[in-house]
Amino acid sequence: MTERIVVGAALLEQGRLLAARRSAPEDLAGRWELPGGKVEPGEAPEEALVRELREELGVDAEVIDRVPGAWPLKPPYVLHVWTARLLPGATGPEPLQDHDALRWLTRAELWDVDWLDQDVLAVREVAARLG
Repeated sequence: MTERIVVGAALLEQGRLLAARRSAPEDLAGRWELPGGKVEPGEAPEEALVRELREELGVDAEVIDRVPGAWPLKPPYVLHVWTARLLPGATGPEPLQDHDALRWLTRAELWDVDWLDQDVLAVREVAARLG
């Protein structure tokens, strides 16, 4: 089975990380994640991340750097994370698709939310990049 990439955004602003609370599917609802989604065939991961942020949060963002690591999800999927920032003049973000709430978390608040198990290790890596 060929590995498929799911992209996650460590969307950073003023030393804070954006967390998104899942509203679907039912088994994930109420837990928090880094926003993102599946890379489509023929799409570069960075392009997928920009597309997913636009679809899920209604924002235009710039991809900065790949966060070291790859985290297994349900086979055949694996999570890759990039840091990103909102483009100047961008409005939002708003929870448009698969989410019902968003929170900007400082480093001290990172563990105040119930992260999805598969996002915990990625968030630890991202924490090193926060202030």
